[in-house]
Amino acid sequence: MSDINISEVDWSEQQETLKLIRFEVFVDEQNVPVEEELDDLDAIATHFLVTLCDGTPAATGRLLEDGRIGRMAVRKIARGTGAGLKMLNFMIETGKKAGISSFYLHAQTHAIGFYEKAGFLAHGEEFMDAGIPHVEMTLNFNA
Repeated sequence: MSDINISEVDWSEQQETLKLIRFEVFVDEQNVPVEEELDDLDAIATHFLVTLCDGTPAATGRLLEDGRIGRMAVRKIARGTGAGLKMLNFMIETGKKAGISSFYLHAQTHAIGFYEKAGFLAHGEEFMDAGIPHVEMTLNFNA
């Protein structure tokens, strides 16, 4: 899918759009409580936004200084198009440019294959977060 735009955005300026995507995916579809979806890390994270060629918000994710990727959400309209993987790779490249060499995330178990496509490896025991099974995954560029 080449008809997308991926950009780094400021939470204070784009939070309504980012919340729209995250609430649709996490709160509405996956029944994550609102109070668990929003946290203090949003104010300090680097946020990413994918929009379709017509400007429709399609996906979002965030990156923390320690290499943690989170709040990856792709709306139904963009699933299966490659937009999520393109955004993930963009986030990784942005992090690498900022000096991050090791990334980690807590993947919902049904999404393990998606993150493996970007080179992440699953490890550790499955755990529950917001009532959804997760596993920790890492991607390390220290060779």
